[in-house]
Amino acid sequence: GIVGLVVALMRVSRNAVIRNLAAGWIGMVQGTPVLIVLFLVFYGLPAFGWRFPPLVAAALGMTVYASAFLGEIWRGCIEAVPRQQWEAASSLALSPMQRMIYVVLPQAVRLAVAPTVGFMVQIVKNTSVASIIGFVELARAGTLMNNVTFQPFWVFGSVALLYFAMCWPLSVMSQRLERRLHVSRRG
Repeated sequence: GIVGLVVALMRVSRNAVIRNLAAGWIGMVQGTPVLIVLFLVFYGLPAFGWRFPPLVAAALGMTVYASAFLGEIWRGCIEAVPRQQWEAASSLALSPMQRMIYVVLPQAVRLAVAPTVGFMVQIVKNTSVASIIGFVELARAGTLMNNVTFQPFWVFGSVALLYFAMCWPLSVMSQRLERRLHVSRRG
């Protein structure tokens, strides 16, 4: 999330070089499957002397992947704050940083709740791809258990229930947060 916020702030920067660097990062990462990102982190970085255990490589790869998507989601939310709000903050002689921290970001957070949670649910489900680099996550553990028990319906049904048990509370918390922040529902 922190890296995604930095990317989002870079995308709305007045500096064209910073904006273009962030846009390039987003385009490169979004145009690459999460599997390839994980391969590059786990198998590619050791070529430069950076070797990570599977858990760290999976976390780093998912951070890279999420930073681009969250950066773009949050950029859209920041830019969705009405121009009048930006102008009002400017007329109060707030610095660009103060405008962002005290006026724009609090409003953007309200807009960002639903798409952020939706993407985070996708990230939870995408962790199953991490098994390809040797990290034993939920789906891989299910495969290993199935190889022992030969009961795919029960094993993978249980895996599905566990994924649901992780993702559904995120959705419920999102709805509660939306109500708490008084996010309007249209249509």
